[in-house]
Amino acid sequence: MSEAKAGRPFAPFEWILAGRYLRSRRKEAFISVIAGFSFVGIMLGVATLIIVMAVMNGFRGQLMEKILGINGHAVVQPIDSPLTDYDSVADRLSKVTGVKLAMPFVEGQVLASGPSGAFGVLVRGVHAADLDRMPLISGTVQLGTLDKFDDGGGIAIGQRLAENLGVTIGDKVTLVSPKGNATALGTTPRVKTYPVNAIFKIGMSEYDSTFVFLPLAEAQKFFFMDDKVSAIDVFVDKPDDIGTTKDLLTNAAGRPVLISDWRQRNVTFFSALEVERNVMFMILTLIVLVAALNIVSGMTMLVKDKGHDIAILRTMGASRGSVLRIFLMTGSAIGLSGTIAGFGLGVVVCLNIERIRQFVSWLTTTELFSPELYYLSKLPADIQLGETVSVLVMAMLLSFLATIYPAWKAARLDPVDALRYE
Repeated sequence: MSEAKAGRPFAPFEWILAGRYLRSRRKEAFISVIAGFSFVGIMLGVATLIIVMAVMNGFRGQLMEKILGINGHAVVQPIDSPLTDYDSVADRLSKVTGVKLAMPFVEGQVLASGPSGAFGVLVRGVHAADLDRMPLISGTVQLGTLDKFDDGGGIAIGQRLAENLGVTIGDKVTLVSPKGNATALGTTPRVKTYPVNAIFKIGMSEYDSTFVFLPLAEAQKFFFMDDKVSAIDVFVDKPDDIGTTKDLLTNAAGRPVLISDWRQRNVTFFSALEVERNVMFMILTLIVLVAALNIVSGMTMLVKDKGHDIAILRTMGASRGSVLRIFLMTGSAIGLSGTIAGFGLGVVVCLNIERIRQFVSWLTTTELFSPELYYLSKLPADIQLGETVSVLVMAMLLSFLATIYPAWKAARLDPVDALRYE
């Protein structure tokens, strides 16, 4: 080789030698096994990190979408006096920049009774026009219709509640409220029967088995609210900017109100999810770290085995930098190929996560993702670009750092010592 070509960084002969050291030979079989385990470890570590982070992101996103899709991003409650001017207040709130919907509602807990049993539910009285503007309800109706909801005198219930009560469209459901009429013998419960006009399926078991929607005027009569409402739900375009919007809502209300946003009402829940997500990332990173340490051991053994070759290269004119780059490329190739394979495996699993869950459930005859425990009826996965890139960079960086020490030892090898006993 010419001196110019030999001295050039990443010369062709360096790539050729790095490639040869990656190929298995009979006397180097054990070293190749270690390299193979390192590749598999990095691949599984990267894939697991991508899958777990995507599932946790999807879980959080789905919960936020469904929790905030029904409860609103801010709740406006009256202070000092009942909310009798709710229509005018809601109209002023709806004109605030960034507000999609201001929805007055009446809410109360009751006992719902049907042919199959009785269950505690949350009744919410709303206008039909407001219900139509809630896609989580109007867009998920499975049976029946919400047409003429204000005039029908019927109710809309979740699919899981309908199954629990044993009712379908047109059947009667009896609602029992402990706050009833006052008599000489005490307060008697308020009991009234309503037909089921619509059955919806949000996909979150907690809501599908709990919520019952009534026309606002009927809910006011049932809960003896006269011309009052419990509060006003406000939905905004940008939930993360609700802090700025709250000040505008307070000014627009035109009366004393107490406003609580979604972060205050769910701070414990979402904080726990964030902590769990960060801890899982740290724990799963250890898988990649262990695989990277396998690269250290495999490369160290390779350097010892190739001591004679390194000495010959040095005597032929190869510089220490060339030897260093050869072994850096050899070790980095394991980490890079493992990272790419892990990325591919992780993406494929994330794109088919629900099918895989169903297959494993069928294979083991068990329910792996129970809606009663995990709230959602499907296993979600949301791959975020920035997070995925950080996982890939972290895996490649660890692989490269694991290669530096063995490559440095190879570059420092003295040709005289290596060939002394040959």
